[in-house]
Amino acid sequence: MACAEPILDGTHRDLLDALEFARRWSAASGAGDELPEADEKIIDDALMARLGGEAHEALRLALAWCSVEQWQPPALAVLCRSTEVRRRHAPALLSACRDLAALEQHDLKCLAYALAILDDEPLVVLHRPTRTGFEVRIGGIGDNFQLHTLLAHVLVGGGHVPGTAPSAESVRLATDPEPAQGRTGAVTTGAFELLAPDGERIWNEGLPDDIPVVAGHRLLVLDEPMYPRSWNADRFFPMLPGTAELTRALSADEVQTWFTYTCWTS
Repeated sequence: MACAEPILDGTHRDLLDALEFARRWSAASGAGDELPEADEKIIDDALMARLGGEAHEALRLALAWCSVEQWQPPALAVLCRSTEVRRRHAPALLSACRDLAALEQHDLKCLAYALAILDDEPLVVLHRPTRTGFEVRIGGIGDNFQLHTLLAHVLVGGGHVPGTAPSAESVRLATDPEPAQGRTGAVTTGAFELLAPDGERIWNEGLPDDIPVVAGHRLLVLDEPMYPRSWNADRFFPMLPGTAELTRALSADEVQTWFTYTCWTS
């Protein structure tokens, strides 16, 4: 907590400065030029002149463009250790992080994933083959591989839907508060196809944040897997354990109502 404020404030400042660098670069003459690589060797008098404004400000923007990725490890260190830190800082940083990553000159995937983590998030889950539905509360999940494992543990392992439950070791790797030590070789086999309400696939490589919000709740549809797929059970953020708790099973009428928001209305 003591480290979070200066680290994440510095991260936010450099994200915004790097975006301003890109804006000024593109607004300058020769705006069709591609953005430069993020390397301090690009900083010279010509670059400073192109950025315009006060020399010290232009230098600050250029240095932010070149060094913003260096904030990623310390930012992850504090984000992955505190729900309170994520709630306080992530909303302001996530948009800037994604905007900068979209320029394709910086590798900020890990930071973007950490900032998008959902904590204490209610999730409505519909199981299409059995026309059943559930409320699940999730938190601290780094990617949809981990979400997939935990949903299979809760729903298949709990006897609520058919399928093969993940191994105890796979579940431990997804949920154990202690950091995962080394590679265990544990493998999880997918139990479902994760789908958005419109039928589009929710990729395992993506995030729980990709699940659309419908009628005030994130709504996920589970279907039979299109083909067998397996993955290493180690979680994306070793220092961050995930949680998935079955809150309740939905009534038949509730399930029918939720299915009206999907492309599988009957």
